[in-house]
Amino acid sequence: MMIIVIDYNVGNVKSVCNAFSYLGCEVELSREPERIARASGLVLPGVAAFGYAMEALDSAAGPIKETVAAGKPILGICVGFQMLFEQSSEYGPHQGLGLIGGRVVALPTEQVVPHMGWNRVELPGDMDLFSDLGPAKHFYFAHSYHARVADEKAKIATTDYGFDLVAAVQKDNVYGVQFHPEKSGRQGLQLLRNFYDLCARKNPAC
Repeated sequence: MMIIVIDYNVGNVKSVCNAFSYLGCEVELSREPERIARASGLVLPGVAAFGYAMEALDSAAGPIKETVAAGKPILGICVGFQMLFEQSSEYGPHQGLGLIGGRVVALPTEQVVPHMGWNRVELPGDMDLFSDLGPAKHFYFAHSYHARVADEKAKIATTDYGFDLVAAVQKDNVYGVQFHPEKSGRQGLQLLRNFYDLCARKNPAC
């Protein structure tokens, strides 16, 4: 049972590994196609502009999509969450991984940009990541762009930022959070534990 955190030198990659290690979870930092293919689950973190992050991901994008298509869970965090979608308008148009229908756009100018700090997220009971977390919890955000989900199969959790900002998404084995669970205290660690546990349930032989 091994979680692979995708190693592409963008932002919070090592801090996410440290959070899983703190929980006692088996985790490895890698971008090797064979390690990605054999993983029980993938985590795609990141703190960077969307286009730069996609360029840094480069050749790892194909193995990630193949592994997800084979049914392995993936968790995108912050810009990793945004990269799950089809495209972003950050510093021009950029294509994402296309695992969830929708696009990433700038936060409205009437709001404080960047959105940075703790916000209360309403937690739907039917989203796997939020098991045992109750109806709502505060998580730490740091971002200037947000996702507009256009996928009928996707479930979402929202936070109030003058509008219903999508804070998390789930579509089959694809999961993503706009906030930083590794910086969100006990509830963030519980979310990461929930992801690890669901990977174990889906891949008992890995």
